Amino acid sequence: MKILLQTILLAASLFVFGTAAADTPPAHAAHAPSADKVTAAREAVRDLWTDHIFWVRDVVMATAAKNASERKTGEAQVVANAKQIAGVVGAYYGKAAGDQMFTLLAGHWGAIKGYLDATYANDENARNKAFKDLNDNAAAIATFLSGANPNLPKDTLLALLTAHGAHHVTQITEVHAGDYDKEAANWAAMRTHMNTIADALVGGIAKQFPDKF
Repeated sequence: MKILLQTILLAASLFVFGTAAADTPPAHAAHAPSADKVTAAREAVRDLWTDHIFWVRDVVMATAAKNASERKTGEAQVVANAKQIAGVVGAYYGKAAGDQMFTLLAGHWGAIKGYLDATYANDENARNKAFKDLNDNAAAIATFLSGANPNLPKDTLLALLTAHGAHHVTQITEVHAGDYDKEAANWAAMRTHMNTIADALVGGIAKQFPDKF
């Protein structure tokens, strides 16, 4: 899994930096987005994606500790956070798009939870299915967002989202094994990667809707 994650992260980096020069020109080139407003939006969206991994990690730790109450609270926060992220999409693309994003994020969370539960049940078949579901969902999100915004290439998004899913899987595996030193290093990488995803999304939206920044 470590080799797979490193390969995915390398691919994501190549896509992000390799496609930067080929970005689609802004839809309204006459108006340049405000750098301050883009920065503020970037920080806000970074916080949302960081909250996503924070609460998922909370569920993972609660599961390891067999703390049902903490897990229940964490799960509720994961869902609440997904609604907030979907709300950002809805703010620019309309309620239907926001609802679709929430459905996709629910699928992302469902696959993570499936992998988590299968790991603690020692169910290899269920774990493999959850892993496939996680990657299929990454492809669905990439297709949805790239279809809405030409500044967000599908391959770039797919690489970023697949790497994100691999981080979750690695975290679950490491916590289950009690390897907390490795999990701490993975957690640091997860936080950095969330910033990369947030920055890509905000950058693409700002290019598409410069008049809103």
